[in-house]
Amino acid sequence: MKLVAPLNAFGRADLAMAGGKGANLGELVRNGFPVPDGFVITTHAYELVAQGSDTREHFERVELPHELREAITGAYAELGGGPVAVRSSATAEDLPGAAFAGQQDTYLNVAGEEALLDAVRRCWGSLWTDRAVSYRARLRLDDSEVRIAVVVQRMVEPDVAGVMFTANPVSGDREQLVVDAGSGLGEAVVSGLVTPDHYVLRPSGEVVEFTPGRGEVVVRSAAGGGVVHEHPEPRSSDGLGSGETLRELAGLGRRVAGVFGRPQDIEWAYAAGRLHLLQARPMTALPPPPLGPLDPLQRRTAQILTEYLPERPYPIDMSTWISDGPAGLMAKVFAEYGVENMIAGALHEEDGVVYRLAPAKPRLSVRALAAPFTLLARALRYDPARWTEDPRFQAYLKDVEELRSRDLAAMPWEELRRVPRQALAVARPVAGLRAAYLPGVGLALLRLMVALALRGRRNMMGELLLGARTRTSDANRALERLAETARRTGALEADEPPEEFAEELEAFLAEYGHRETATPLLITAPTWADAPEVVLGLVRVLAAAPPERTERERPPLRSPGLARRVAAARAGVAFREDSHFYFMLPAPILRRAVLEMGRRLAAARLLDAPEDVFHLRLAELERLRGTDDPAAARLREVVRKRAAKREELSGVRLIDPAAVHPVADAGAALLTGVPAGGGGATGPVKVIANPAEFGRLEPGDVLVCPYTNPSWTPLFQRAAAVVVDTGGAASHAAIVAREYGIPAVMGTGNGTAVLEEGMIVTVNGDTGAVTAAP
Repeated sequence: MKLVAPLNAFGRADLAMAGGKGANLGELVRNGFPVPDGFVITTHAYELVAQGSDTREHFERVELPHELREAITGAYAELGGGPVAVRSSATAEDLPGAAFAGQQDTYLNVAGEEALLDAVRRCWGSLWTDRAVSYRARLRLDDSEVRIAVVVQRMVEPDVAGVMFTANPVSGDREQLVVDAGSGLGEAVVSGLVTPDHYVLRPSGEVVEFTPGRGEVVVRSAAGGGVVHEHPEPRSSDGLGSGETLRELAGLGRRVAGVFGRPQDIEWAYAAGRLHLLQARPMTALPPPPLGPLDPLQRRTAQILTEYLPERPYPIDMSTWISDGPAGLMAKVFAEYGVENMIAGALHEEDGVVYRLAPAKPRLSVRALAAPFTLLARALRYDPARWTEDPRFQAYLKDVEELRSRDLAAMPWEELRRVPRQALAVARPVAGLRAAYLPGVGLALLRLMVALALRGRRNMMGELLLGARTRTSDANRALERLAETARRTGALEADEPPEEFAEELEAFLAEYGHRETATPLLITAPTWADAPEVVLGLVRVLAAAPPERTERERPPLRSPGLARRVAAARAGVAFREDSHFYFMLPAPILRRAVLEMGRRLAAARLLDAPEDVFHLRLAELERLRGTDDPAAARLREVVRKRAAKREELSGVRLIDPAAVHPVADAGAALLTGVPAGGGGATGPVKVIANPAEFGRLEPGDVLVCPYTNPSWTPLFQRAAAVVVDTGGAASHAAIVAREYGIPAVMGTGNGTAVLEEGMIVTVNGDTGAVTAAP
């Protein structure tokens, strides 16, 4: 059992013994990089001293066993004695998303045996500081499984030191390196004490951008040990000076990233004309690489996906509803008409977690040659006004009801693990129905457009399509009735809701409870039935005051032919809304089956909580023969790594909004977006980030939100206007906003960031501008 060993004895495979920092430094030494000589006090030494204790105080007062003391001082002597850097190296530092930057302690310019032993003890104790324990808890790391090694290296006294990222941490550009540098020890740069010299480099080392620092503080080694902070006079910096130094630094960075196979965060020092690498770890929270210009089809695909993906998909989403739900089925519809690659491959995964959205270029197949004839034949054969009479739809409803009636909790595991695939199979006919009836929708809209154009009334198209009865409008009216009951009975103020309201709410959830709260593309997001508090939030908004507006009236039609075309077009609009409503029916069944498996795995202590199952792929669950399957023991580690990666990416967007919704010159406006109609209105901004905040909206507010879907539309009955980061004029939200006659501006890209709560703004739904009001 090694207690102490030189750095070159370790590599990436030795994480459990050397910790993340030690293992990575050992790998660099093995690959010939300029790393200061040193040794590692392994996790075995930590365990020998810890004796089961998990407090900082224990390590501050503990005496080291003679054997360990001799091993450390012997290695220190072999290193030549003198000043050393003593760095903590936790075993969890290899986890995706767990950089552990600054979570454990580092001690610089440690001189002498006793000072070294004391620094080692304090490094061990730093594993149990409040900040380190809190950090691990956020990443769901089990304290009992974390150990710490200590790296001791010969101290380097640099002229200049700092940090290098082998990819641009702001833009995500993998073809740029970013270097921050400051005089003296790199501690000033790492800890943020100084405004550093800032370089953006090409891989060759050529400077793309240079911003001189201010040199407020210089950290240097103190005589006898420790460091001192100097405060020099303001200076005009020329940075690292020699271009050769930058080229060498960039070359080292590229090689290090190549060794580890991913972008790296590297600490370096330049002393006596030589570069030294002090640390390397994977970059965390790195944005996806820039996409470059999107063509119109790619941009449209990206607009649709960003509207429907307000949350990062989990692995269970990627392996179920993403591929076989509405988006996947629509991709199959496009493929039938010869347009392939519309959605497939747009979501890229890293370490088992989706990290970027990059729509691929659609391509045409041989089927595209026959597409015009196929479209016309189906448009003439399948009438969207009669789609619910289609035997395939009737069979679909029957299959859904049969699957929904099963008692999942009573099923043996062998039967339960088959239910998700059965739910996906039930949804499969949706593609055929959509492929059959959508051509008729397109033909009906085209006929109406031509008829209006011939009459010189093309601008009436939007108004004439208003008022089609849909399941969305049915749900909104049912919510109004529920709100009226709440007003009349005082249900929202009562500790126990009156029986009349409770029964009406139960009936509402039975009819509409499968509706999504956040997005139809993810089964991990709860439905209305899963989160009735969302429905109650909507009821609270609607009950706050009686409705002040009625739905917009349609212009009268004197021509019977035009009336028929309008009716056909409205039936097409209704098909789009209602098919979505019905085709979401299998999603809650799939969600409940997955969560039931999660509940059983959590009860067997294989997962911490039922929802942890979302971090697994369906195939990983299907392979299990039960909760006693030996393979189930590794699930916790898989979940932990993916949860840490997801946490790392929590502040990283799937795609740059400017690539999807290019920012236009707003002129005098606060921001602009896609005009979605409804005239103009003025009111205070209310930023609603998610369905949990529905109850915060008050009548007359300007609703500002990152996304919308049909479950948000009841809010439009009270909002003065709606401003949305995503979406376009044809989105569900825009259509319903026009129904209610409120101004809507979609696809602003950054409305939720620009508009602050309480600002008084004027929203112009005809021009797409949002301006400050007097």
